[in-house]
Amino acid sequence: MALIASPPSNPKPHQFSPLHRATRLPGQAELVLSRAMFNTSMVLNSGHYISMSKKLLLNTKFSTHLRKNANRTVPHITSAALVEAAEPKPEPEAAKFRRILLSDVVVNHQRRVFFGRKWNADDLAKASAVLAMHYLCLFAPFQFNWSALLVAVALWVVTGLFGLTLSFHRNLSHRSFKVPKWLEYFFAYCGVQALQGSPFDWVSTHRYHHQFVDSERDPHSPTAGFWFSHMSWIFDTTSMNERCGGPNNVGDLRKQPFYRFLEKTYFIHPIALGALLYGFGGFPFLVWGMGVRVVWMYHFTWLVNSAGHVWGKQRWKTGDLSRNNWWLALLTFGEGWHNNHHAFEYSARHGLEWWELDLTWYVVKFLQAIGLATDVKVPTEVQKQRMAI
Repeated sequence: MALIASPPSNPKPHQFSPLHRATRLPGQAELVLSRAMFNTSMVLNSGHYISMSKKLLLNTKFSTHLRKNANRTVPHITSAALVEAAEPKPEPEAAKFRRILLSDVVVNHQRRVFFGRKWNADDLAKASAVLAMHYLCLFAPFQFNWSALLVAVALWVVTGLFGLTLSFHRNLSHRSFKVPKWLEYFFAYCGVQALQGSPFDWVSTHRYHHQFVDSERDPHSPTAGFWFSHMSWIFDTTSMNERCGGPNNVGDLRKQPFYRFLEKTYFIHPIALGALLYGFGGFPFLVWGMGVRVVWMYHFTWLVNSAGHVWGKQRWKTGDLSRNNWWLALLTFGEGWHNNHHAFEYSARHGLEWWELDLTWYVVKFLQAIGLATDVKVPTEVQKQRMAI
């Protein structure tokens, strides 16, 4: 609708103060309107007069209201994007975490075990055993003889190969093969002499590791710290029970009286072996057959938990940090092919290629050849293709 049909015949100029451009200093969130001195009318559309504008502007109350509020400050309206751009950016979360040496593994939930918590009886017992074995090693250079070294190596094979990798790991934890009960119990007893826990403890921890691998509930993931995954996790049973639920995932073993007997009498057996070694060869046999042998088995086994998830290569889509590591496989009778194991945890064979040395698998194959090992599980070619990167 046109406000005026025709322009005035003799228009007069009208003076008024222009509005200043709004400015805002850093840190101010306000818009300052400069004081405007209006004339008695407003000009629109090339001098056209607005109807009723003169009456409004001449109104005393309205003019007074304008003068009083001319310098009023009002909130400055800023878009969310500008506010976000102006705010300081927090550091990315990854920048707060540290990377393990020579790897891409990031420690994102560091766990500290030795201070700031209450130690229970199990923690103290385990720490005492580990310290005692390391203390015995201090005498090794002064108690060396070839017979003592031979005893240490022989017991390493019996308790490490037959006891831990063959029995505790591939047979009891994963049921990768079956052997007669008398042979199963013999191998398990060899595992007890490795001084790494009863079958209940060892198998339960390992099953939880696969269930919660490399998460905050994993008993020993390097994402909680390299040394935590290597050994300090052993001394915090309360935290592990809270995260995992305790050794309640070994019902198949608890049904068998033999394993319940080993649980109740666990510490008696290594002590008896130590006494036997001392009786046969004196202090050198005790130092090398117990101290040196147990300590190097400790660290070789613990390296699977730490180095096996930090250094090496991955062939399979496991969704975790497990790696294949050739030098670790040499130290652990084939356990270093850890990515292979996590891809096919049911497999009795970890070295899946001919050149991947796996001494534990060779023992299983031998037992199978003489009819003592049955139901031996290995991955099929279809399963390999499905898991391949």
